[in-house]
Amino acid sequence: MRIIPAIDIINGKCVRLTKGDYTTQIIYNENPLEVAKAFEASGIKYIHIVDLDGAKSKHIVNYNLLYQIASKTKLKIDFGGGLKTNEDLKVAFENGASQITGGSVAVDKPDLFLQWLSIYGGNKIILGADCYNRKIATQGWLEKSELDVVDFISDYASKGVKSVICTDINKDGMLQGAANELYSEILKRSKVNLIASGGVSSIKDLEKLKELGCEGAIIGKAIYEGKITLIELGKLC
Repeated sequence: MRIIPAIDIINGKCVRLTKGDYTTQIIYNENPLEVAKAFEASGIKYIHIVDLDGAKSKHIVNYNLLYQIASKTKLKIDFGGGLKTNEDLKVAFENGASQITGGSVAVDKPDLFLQWLSIYGGNKIILGADCYNRKIATQGWLEKSELDVVDFISDYASKGVKSVICTDINKDGMLQGAANELYSEILKRSKVNLIASGGVSSIKDLEKLKELGCEGAIIGKAIYEGKITLIELGKLC
């Protein structure tokens, strides 16, 4: 299972939120590049960067930081947040993203998302499926829909999506374990590469996600709060 630390960016700084609430913002580092270099030095090969300014503004914002991290490390970067147009996607790839995650666009502009999938392929385009009480949330989790997350993923899997990042917003930033039951249900319904996100608090949580069959796990607050060390993660990479 791939280990994928998260770097969430607001105003050029590395932050974490709780349940996606922007008012709960905690700044962990003024320099996301330093954080990325520390990840790389520990043996980590992948990172998940979320442009929270972009998610709120509905267009890519922090592409300069994406470029800095991509050009000064060898990390493979999955980038998301604010990707709404062909131009946003172009900017993300030109500035070093290995993959992009499309969440809101897959809900609001499914034809455009499927066009991206057709042009770039399932290895480059990840479906973002973030949910609150099983219902898909969009626009940086500020808006809720009536779409059931399992049905949403299953539908897109039938249309060529290979990889999915699924975050249970109730778990995000809570350090109380991942949404194992939900992930198990998704994996039974859809043959996707499922990347779990939200709630990971220990190595045991990661072991359980691996047992379930998750292809990857995104870890954020547990690293920044010292619940899991980079040395521990490096041994799993």
